[in-house]
Formats: sequence, C-alpha cells, structure tokens
Amino acid sequence: MDEQVLAERFDACRGHLRAVAYRMLGSLDEADDAIQETWLRASRAGAGDVANLPGWLTTIAGRICLDMLRARRRRDEAPAGLDGLAALEEAGGRDPEEEAVLADSVGLAMLVVLDRLAPAERVAFVLHDLFAVPFAEIAGIVERTPETTKKLASRARQRVQGSPSVPAADLARQREAVSAFLAASRSGDMDALLAVLAPDAFRRAEGAAEVRGARRIAGETLANPVRARNARLALVDGAVGVIVAPRGRLAAVLQVEVEHDRITGFTVITDPSRLNRLPLAVLR
Repeated sequence: MDEQVLAERFDACRGHLRAVAYRMLGSLDEADDAIQETWLRASRAGAGDVANLPGWLTTIAGRICLDMLRARRRRDEAPAGLDGLAALEEAGGRDPEEEAVLADSVGLAMLVVLDRLAPAERVAFVLHDLFAVPFAEIAGIVERTPETTKKLASRARQRVQGSPSVPAADLARQREAVSAFLAASRSGDMDALLAVLAPDAFRRAEGAAEVRGARRIAGETLANPVRARNARLALVDGAVGVIVAPRGRLAAVLQVEVEHDRITGFTVITDPSRLNRLPLAVLR
C-alpha cells in the first residue's frame, strides 16, 4: 500500500485508535504517544495486503499500550494522594480540558478501577468488553491462548463490576443520598446540602481533627468547588461512596454512612497504601 494512502487511512482510524488507547492508558498524553508509535510501526511494516486495516492497527496499538502498562507497573506508580491533588488539577498536558471531557465520557470511576487491573487484564477487558474485539485477536496481543484471554477479561470484569455488600434497597437509598450531596456540592446549594446531611454528621480524615455538624461540613464542602467537580460515585468496599479522581487519577476516597436517607458521616482516605488496598468498583 502506498504510504500516502496508508497515511490517509490511518488518519481515518485515528479517532478509534485514540479512544482505545485512552481507555487502556487513562492518559491523553500517553494515548497520543501510543498512537504516534502505532503510526511509526505501521508505516515501517507497510499494510501490504491487510484486509482489515482498522483491526490490524488496533492490534499494533494494543501491543504498544500493553508494553506501556507493563513499564508503568514496573515503575510501581502509586495513587496521587490528596497532597498531589492540586498538582494533578493544575497539571499541563497537551489539552487538560479535552482530557477532562474524555475522562467524563469514559467515567472517572471506570478509569480508576481499570488502573487497578493487571496490564493483560486491562487490555483484554478494554478490547473485548468496550470495543468488541474477538478473543482470538486479543490473544495474540497478550500472548495467551484465546481461552486464557477470555479468563483474563472475565476476572477484570468481576473487579470492574464489584459486588455490593448491602441489599439492593439500601444501595438505592445510599445512592440517592450521596448523589444529592454531590449535586448540591457542585451547584453550591447550601440548603440542599443541609437537607441531605444529618444535623450531627461527622467527617473524619487522616491526620486531621474530626469535623462535626452539618453546617460546618457543608460550608467546608462549598469552599472546595474544584474537588467537588472531580468527585464521582463509586462502589467502595461494597457500599456507595465517593472517589476524588482529577483526570482519572485517584487522590481520595470518601466512605459514606447513610441512615434514614441522610448522610451521617464521611471517612476520608488519602493514604496511597490504604487506597491501593481499598476494594473499588464501578457503580452500575
């Protein structure tokens, strides 16, 4: 295939490849680097008589992303922690606003949970469950048999979906209360916050004095609008909670206690080692 023709067809596939790479890597910068490397490898190899060019390019991108994920794992990158929250929020990158839109389109909770998967699990899950790539094709990328690849995706799926530890009715009440709290936090509605908080609600955080009282918690919450924008619902240790994940990077988790449709307390976890051990899943 002529290189100019290949370049034109590659550009037509770029949006798809970028979407795949972003979900695998969780970073717009890294996804763009992976796509650039995909083009370099494809142009060197030449498409020849490739019948399914998008599939071929997806395979190349998948291998590159897997290598990048493995390199990241070897570096043992830890969650940011609350001390790194401001840096994440203000970090440069090629287009922070675009990355924020992408993160919302994928789901911040999804990005956080995907980041906890082993590299091969993440690749298998993303390609099969999110992009419907057959296991036979994914097997060549992760260097496993199709049957083992299917098991990788299944394990990943179980971790992504999690398992509630409370009855469905209780989960629904928790979700309604925490959703109302987040909505009021983002809109700056003091009255709505006070309506969803129990009068004697508490907030406990590592290395800080306990805060008690709905009005004080509401006031401090409204003083931090940036964190409210980066907060999303998630399944935290089997119950409805909140993750704070600017640009998809986990900085804090709030375990939430709900009684009689009102929030009675928050436990804020920011220590990276505790965050790593905490069971998190996407709230369906």
